[in-house]
Amino acid sequence: MNFDKEKITAFLKETLDTVVFVVVAVIIIRFFLGEIRWIPSLSMYPTLDIKDRIFVERVSRFYKTPDRGDIMIFYPPSTELKYDAWTMFKRLTGFWCEDIAFIKRVVGLPGDKYEIKPNKDGIYHVYINDKILEEPYVKSDYSECNAEMNCGPATIPEGQYLMLGDNRGNSEDGRYWGLLSEDRFIGRAKFRFWPINRIKYFEQQKYEGFEK
Repeated sequence: MNFDKEKITAFLKETLDTVVFVVVAVIIIRFFLGEIRWIPSLSMYPTLDIKDRIFVERVSRFYKTPDRGDIMIFYPPSTELKYDAWTMFKRLTGFWCEDIAFIKRVVGLPGDKYEIKPNKDGIYHVYINDKILEEPYVKSDYSECNAEMNCGPATIPEGQYLMLGDNRGNSEDGRYWGLLSEDRFIGRAKFRFWPINRIKYFEQQKYEGFEK
């Protein structure tokens, strides 16, 4: 069997060029525009259910900080982020990436005084600057806060955020691991595109009396 070395070389070069182009394009899209993620738990139920597919935009992080009510994807404090070349390649492309990410809602902003405590009926609520934060998206009652949990009262430092799940009775969130540094954010959940019967755009949550 005769092999045309020039054709084989040209084919390999074309293939390599295509692979490099695809990888670079993936990195640019994921870093500057956004990415697709799926939901692995019930911590944000009923807003997000297991195996929902969402689009996470990353554009706004270049010109604004998260707002109260934003649904954010982030690396929790327990995720050790390495910055060697191979790990960065995996993180930027999403190929073989093992970094654990969470999805929760921004509830407390830098400068807020927050406290999670029960009202007169024994139901736990978030209080921001001593005023109850109405959260219609919350599904379940809170588990009781104790001295080992981060329930305040405390003032959130600059560059830190209080992140909580909508399914408060089933969410490993800021009550357990504390505040989140803004450099851990990945992007905002903008819309759910799957399943088809649950397609939804996530509008900015409004909090009467808590405007920035």
